[in-house]
Amino acid sequence: MPLRPFHLAFPVDDLAAARRFYGETMGCAEGRSSEEWIDFDFYGHQIVAHLAKGQAGDRASNHVDGHGVPVPHFGIVLTMADWQALADRLTAAGVDFAIAPTIRFKDQPGEQATMFFRDPSGNALEMKAFADDAMLFAS
Repeated sequence: MPLRPFHLAFPVDDLAAARRFYGETMGCAEGRSSEEWIDFDFYGHQIVAHLAKGQAGDRASNHVDGHGVPVPHFGIVLTMADWQALADRLTAAGVDFAIAPTIRFKDQPGEQATMFFRDPSGNALEMKAFADDAMLFAS
């Protein structure tokens, strides 16, 4: 079955800050919007920032390959070139990484490039890439 775009709605504390972060910092095109929500094109998928003050942010972390991974989080699997371009863009913008761009599970099944950061409302995002996409579900 062909992969279809996913839809994710998530809370933010400030729509103007979300617009700057997802639109300007991350480079996601804006779609429809209202005074309470904004659609963004997240690499071909639809994410929607909904104004819900006090509801955003991670709640816990899990230990994964030596790092405390924020939970919950969302993100996308990019190509290595797109992942590196985004890492460079975020670094240049001064984004504070929860887990700096790195290679996780080095020389193991599922080796991947990964980075974690938070939006202005504290929502955690993970962007990752595989040299071989067949390793996405490797065990």
